Amino acid sequence: MRAAGAVLWRDGSVAVVHRPRYDDWSLPKGKLDPGETVPEAAVREVLEETGYRAVLGRHLTTVRYTAFGKPKTVDFFSARAESGSFTPNDEVDELRWLPVDAAADLVTRDTDREVLATFAATPADLATVLLVRHAKAGKRDHWPGEDDLRPLSPAGWRQAAGLRSLLPLWAPSRVHSAPRVRCVETVQGVADRLGVGVLLEHRLSEEGYWPDREAGLVRLLEIADGVGVPVVCSQGGVIPDVVSTLASLSGLPLAEVPCKKGSVWLLSFHRPAPGWSTSDTGSWPRLVSAHYLPSPLATPNP
Repeated sequence: MRAAGAVLWRDGSVAVVHRPRYDDWSLPKGKLDPGETVPEAAVREVLEETGYRAVLGRHLTTVRYTAFGKPKTVDFFSARAESGSFTPNDEVDELRWLPVDAAADLVTRDTDREVLATFAATPADLATVLLVRHAKAGKRDHWPGEDDLRPLSPAGWRQAAGLRSLLPLWAPSRVHSAPRVRCVETVQGVADRLGVGVLLEHRLSEEGYWPDREAGLVRLLEIADGVGVPVVCSQGGVIPDVVSTLASLSGLPLAEVPCKKGSVWLLSFHRPAPGWSTSDTGSWPRLVSAHYLPSPLATPNP
């Protein structure tokens, strides 16, 4: 069974809930509804159990255990409490805001304690980048025009619609894209929803990245170091190298770097000191977490 949850935080405290059905103290979590993505389930479960609307941050961990004789897999995110208030209900009758140490003492399951330890190991308010591979655009051989102008296919437009629903869970404020039409079309719906334009990034296209990889990496880090959460759309010939290189520079082990069309890499960075040097890789923003999210149309089976 697939499930999702979050460490909901505000002002140095995290939320722990009491579930009368099980008489336990827990982090808010619950199983996926049919057709629901893991991040969507995390936000919905937080709202249902706590009454708070949450903005997602980094992916914390995936825990696996057996519940009532069945294997269960739960993905946990960091989530900032944006608005709302708690009202007791049939599912949760009490909520407590506690420092992380006190929350770890209160929760019933060791797995929740492990999640809290992962959350506490890094500042909650990291810099986040949503790095998107463009959606499906049909086969290059079937497009008679210039490749830069190849548009999304019907399947690609469906993926783009899924991204328009998924990416706002992180409350992005800016949208950047490699200049190719299929890249811009993939994130145009997100930009329209935010009421902003799409900023074109030549350095993050295949033809702009490979002649000077370091300049492309620096450009992504400059975007990450800006105000708010950016969405960045690029190509399959760029994203795996960007993610693997930044992970290597940060000492973050990654077993593989998948990059299917319409997918997202959720990247979380320590913000650097002001005035960090583009010529000194040791001063670059450090990648803390890199989590792969499949295309919103490739939802797991609950």
